[in-house]
Amino acid sequence: MKLLKGTYITPLVIVILGILLLIPFAGKVHLFDWDEIIFAESAREMLISGDYLTVTINYEPFYEKPPMFIWFQVLSMKLFGINEFAARFPNAICGILTLLTLFFAGKKIKDQNFGKFWALSFGTAILPFFYFRTGIIDPWFNLFIFLGILFFIFYLLKDQYTRRVFNLTLSAIFLGLAVLTKGPVAILIVGLSFLTYLVIVRGKITTSFYHVLLFVSVFLLVGGSWFVVAILKGNFEVVKDFIHYQAGLFSDDFAGHSGFPGFHIVILLFGVFPASVFLFAGITRKKEDSQPVQTFRIWMYILLILILVLFSIVETKLVHYSSMAYYPISFLAGWALYQWSGRRIEFRKWQLILLGMIGFIFLLITTLIPWIMTDPQRFISSFPALITPYVEGVLMSEVNWTVLDYLPALLLLVGMLLSLIWLNKRDSKGLYVIHVVILLFTFTSMILFAPKVEKMIQGPAIAFMQDHSGPDEDVAALGFPSFAPYFYGKWMPGDLDHEDKADWFADGNRKVPIYVVMKADNAPKVLDRYPMLERIGEEGGFVFGKYDP
Repeated sequence: MKLLKGTYITPLVIVILGILLLIPFAGKVHLFDWDEIIFAESAREMLISGDYLTVTINYEPFYEKPPMFIWFQVLSMKLFGINEFAARFPNAICGILTLLTLFFAGKKIKDQNFGKFWALSFGTAILPFFYFRTGIIDPWFNLFIFLGILFFIFYLLKDQYTRRVFNLTLSAIFLGLAVLTKGPVAILIVGLSFLTYLVIVRGKITTSFYHVLLFVSVFLLVGGSWFVVAILKGNFEVVKDFIHYQAGLFSDDFAGHSGFPGFHIVILLFGVFPASVFLFAGITRKKEDSQPVQTFRIWMYILLILILVLFSIVETKLVHYSSMAYYPISFLAGWALYQWSGRRIEFRKWQLILLGMIGFIFLLITTLIPWIMTDPQRFISSFPALITPYVEGVLMSEVNWTVLDYLPALLLLVGMLLSLIWLNKRDSKGLYVIHVVILLFTFTSMILFAPKVEKMIQGPAIAFMQDHSGPDEDVAALGFPSFAPYFYGKWMPGDLDHEDKADWFADGNRKVPIYVVMKADNAPKVLDRYPMLERIGEEGGFVFGKYDP
C-alpha cells in the first residue's frame, strides 16, 4: 500500500488515464494523407524490404526524415500488424511518457503540486492531446528536445542538482535522439535557446573543456550515427538531399502550405486552449525563492519566443511546426494555476473573458458542423462560390450525422458556464472543471467527428484502393498528390515504379490492370490526358478509372 501513497498516486493516475484516453479506438479511422500515411508507409516498406537503415517511399530513398520514429512504428507493427493502430500506438506511449516527465520535472523544480498542474495543463490542451492519438512524428521529436533541455538545465544548476556529468550526458543523448527523429532543427532550436540564455546571464555559467568535449562527443555519437552508417552504405546522396531539404524549409514552401506571419500565434492560442489563456497569468517579473524556477522560467520564455519567431520566418506553415511551444505554454499555465491555487495571484477579468470567447468559438464550430451536415444542401446553396465538384461530393457523402454529434458542444457549454462562474468566485472547482471539460470535449469530438470527417474527405478513395490492393492489380492516384495508394494499395517493389506516369500505360509487358483514383475537380483533365483510361465510377468527390492491358 505504500506504493499508492504520496508521489506514486499521480503517476499511476497518469498511466491509467493515458491508457483509457489515448489507446482505445486509435485504429478505427484510416490514416490521414499525407503525414500519417508517409511515416506508416515507410515503416511498412522497412518490414517488407528488411532494410532497417534506409527510409524509403515506394522503395526509393526518402530523404526528408531520419529513421527513429519509423523504427518505433516498425516495432509496433511487429506487435500489432501493419495497420492504423500500430502506426498510432507509439504516440500514445509518448503521451503517457510526456505527462510523467512533466510531473516529475515539476516536482523536482518546485514540488509535487506544481508537477500536477504542469501535467494537467499539457495533457488537457486540445492539440497536445490530439497529437498523441495520431501517427505523426512531432510528439517524440518534441519530447526528446525537451528532455535534452531539461537535463541541460539540471546540469547548469550545479548548486541545486548533483550528478552534473550524468545530467550532461543524458542531455546530449536526448538531443541526439531528437536529431535522429526529425533532423537538425533540434540543434537550431536548442542552440539558439542556449545562446540567448548566455546573453541574458552574461555568460556566467560553470563548465569545463572536459564537459564540452563530453557533450559534443556523446551528441555526435548518438545524433550522427545513422548519417555515418548511411554514408558508409553508399547513401551519401540521400544525406546530402536531406540537408538540402532541411535548409530549404526556411526559404521555400516545400510542403505547399503557406500562411500569414501570425499563423502560429493563432494556432497556439486556440490549439493549446485552455493553457494558452492561463499562461498570461504565469508571465511575471516577480522573483521566486527557488533558483530552479527562475532558471526554468527564463528558458521557457526563450523557447516560446524562439519558436514563434523561427516558424513565423519559415515559409511553410503547418500546424505541428510550432508544437514544441506546447512545453513552455503549459509550463507558464501550470505555474499560474499553482500560484492561483495558493492564492498568490488572481486571474484578471479579461483573461476570464478571453477564456469564454475561445470556448464560445469552439462551441459554435462543433454545433455548426453536425447542423450543416444533417442538410448539406443548404450550405451548398448559401455559399456556391466555395463549391467545387470535389467539395460538393464530400458534403453530399452518405455519412449519418445524428443528435449524438452535439454531445461535445453540450459538454463544452455546461462545463464552460460552470467553470467561469466558479473561477469568477475564486472557487477552485472551476479550475479543475475547465480542464476536465476541455479534455472530454476533445476526446468526444475525436471519437464522434474524426471517423465521419475522414470518411467524407478520403473514405471512398481509401476503400477503392483497398478493394484493388491484390497481387493481380495495381492502384494509383492521378491528378493530385497522395501517399495513400502505397499504404492502402499495398505497393510492392517494382509496382508502377516509373517516374513518368505515362509509362504506366505504355508498358507493353504489363500483365495486370491499373485502377486509378482521381478527384472530381480535375478528373476531366486526367481522362483527357490519358485516353486509354476507362471511367468506371465515382463517389464522394472522387472519380475512378481503369486501364486494362
